[in-house]
Amino acid sequence: MIPGGQPNMQQLLQQAQKMQQDLAAAQAELAEAEVEGTAGGGLVKATVSGAGELRGLVIDPKAVDPEDTETLADLILAAVRDGNGKAQELQQQKLGPLAQGLGGGIPGLPF
Repeated sequence: MIPGGQPNMQQLLQQAQKMQQDLAAAQAELAEAEVEGTAGGGLVKATVSGAGELRGLVIDPKAVDPEDTETLADLILAAVRDGNGKAQELQQQKLGPLAQGLGGGIPGLPF
């Protein structure tokens, strides 16, 4: 602060620039990170990026019953939802502190 209570604009700009760099780094890290959601005791596994993109789906043959595809569909949805929930937790861990530093939430993010 300069005498008179006015903030140092150069210092504020540097802080904003650093926060922007930190945010970009955290977003890049999230895009590379992967979490796994499961359902049915591991019969269905969904791999989701930290940014929430579905990257893989593994279905145990024991989960496949041609007479009951509805249960398989439910297991897939549950595994994807579990993976997305874990991705959101990871986003909160990585971006939450940055969002607070910006004085609130970041548009487009769930916190």
